[in-house]
Amino acid sequence: MQRDHSNAFAQALRHFGGVVLVGMALATIFTIWTPGQFTPGDLWGQIAQALNASSEVPDVLAPTPTFVPTEAVDQPLIGLVSGHKGNDSGAVCPDGLTEAAVNLDIAIRVKAGLEANGFRVELLDEFDKQLEGFRAVALVSIHNDSCEDYGSTATGFKVAGALETGAREKSSQLVACLTDRYAAATGLAFHENTVTRDMTEYHSFYEVNGETPAAIIETGFLLLDRPILTEQPERVAQGIIDGLICYARGEPVEAPTPVP
Repeated sequence: MQRDHSNAFAQALRHFGGVVLVGMALATIFTIWTPGQFTPGDLWGQIAQALNASSEVPDVLAPTPTFVPTEAVDQPLIGLVSGHKGNDSGAVCPDGLTEAAVNLDIAIRVKAGLEANGFRVELLDEFDKQLEGFRAVALVSIHNDSCEDYGSTATGFKVAGALETGAREKSSQLVACLTDRYAAATGLAFHENTVTRDMTEYHSFYEVNGETPAAIIETGFLLLDRPILTEQPERVAQGIIDGLICYARGEPVEAPTPVP
């Protein structure tokens, strides 16, 4: 009695490794095969012919693509406030350059750099509703100082942290990392003697969750530091990126800012 080889071989190949196309080829061969028509040595030549005849795979047999998430659920979150965004222009230079525009350019670059290093980043307005109770690895607000001519000493950056809130120790370390890494990336000096109460009592410090460390950085003076702020903003952004990575990964700094 002659056996039906077509169904047997087709089913076996479909179960063995899910090789649908080869299964179709063998099914084609054995549908027309009877004993004595060819020897085992002819098998691969027959398979080649069958594959050529079955080159078009029906849509229903096409493999289902594997879904790969574009964002890992365990990526640490960092908040970036683009100073004055959604509220006002901030400082304005005689030629119309605004602090808000410079802040936003830097913030966008920082966001891209952090995301390239495996962080999730929320870019926020100055008085963003999301700031209320905001929980993250860290929050940094990006600002710049005036375009006024205060003389040759009006150059450099400054950083202040949420040292009066629930995250005092962590905010202190965040300030230390930002200060150290920003100076290294930009070559600018820390302009400590012009840190104002608007910085030390920055509104977002009191809005975010008490466990979220927060800091504000003024990346330079819009007058004397304008060349690096507008012509080399990638260096400015890199300093903030390095500072946040330093904090998030617990990297050492030489002189952390003491908690008062």
